[in-house]
Amino acid sequence: MAHGFLIDMDGVMYRGNQPIPGAIEFVRRLMDDQIPFLFLTNNSQRTKRDVVAKMHRMGIPIQEKHVFTSAIATAQYLASQTPRGTAFVIGEGGLLNALHEYDYSIVDNDPDYVVVGEGRTMTLELIEKAVKLIGRGAKLIATNMDPSCPTEGGLRPGCGAIVSMLEAATGKKAFSLGKPSPVMFRAARKELGLRTAETIMIGDTMETDILGATQMGYYSVLVLSGGTQKEELGRYSYRPDLIVSSVADLLDSDALNKFFRQNGIKPGATAGSPKVESEVHT
Repeated sequence: MAHGFLIDMDGVMYRGNQPIPGAIEFVRRLMDDQIPFLFLTNNSQRTKRDVVAKMHRMGIPIQEKHVFTSAIATAQYLASQTPRGTAFVIGEGGLLNALHEYDYSIVDNDPDYVVVGEGRTMTLELIEKAVKLIGRGAKLIATNMDPSCPTEGGLRPGCGAIVSMLEAATGKKAFSLGKPSPVMFRAARKELGLRTAETIMIGDTMETDILGATQMGYYSVLVLSGGTQKEELGRYSYRPDLIVSSVADLLDSDALNKFFRQNGIKPGATAGSPKVESEVHT
């Protein structure tokens, strides 16, 4: 196996309920060429099945094995730390389902963890309850620290905003498992059976997708079809390995093969080629 992709969703594959031009063809190319890939999302609301249904409605042909959410990363990590533990949850179906799949029980009293994810069902009563439980010794866990979430109607508060309230009220810092956490990036890579030098992250956000890939030593491809504009790149002390307008540009096999050659990646060759830093190309 020579390489594989970790791919962000919103802003990379679609905007709202519309696929970004080239997204459908790119996924089909990966499948036809039997290149391993996994969609990474910090949205913990949806289950794998929900994500697949959304993608199918847009004509993007994926299966549940192609989805890895911050809820799954969180559940996997907690199960490794405290097997068959307990959690008080502020979140929705995707997070609850992931915790149950990893033998976690959802409780209202004396939990091992208070786990916070995305959702629209948060109430002040839940926040007050969480504050009391953390004060009694429950550890605070966040599926991600994104302060806001884009919607078709504009931004809404994200998991990070809710977690910030709990941190301020309790004086305790949350441990976050979603992007750019190395926990999620490492778990996703292992899910595909890839080595570090074989892993390419495609994302539209510098603070999560590109930062996480940089910290892990993965190759990174920034698409300008989502949350980052090219003129903003100068403010960051790190950079992607490749910049493209959208995933449609990655359908150009000559351009992608040039990128592979410049970085010592040999499609179809033995895995494990060393990473070589390259210039950013547009």
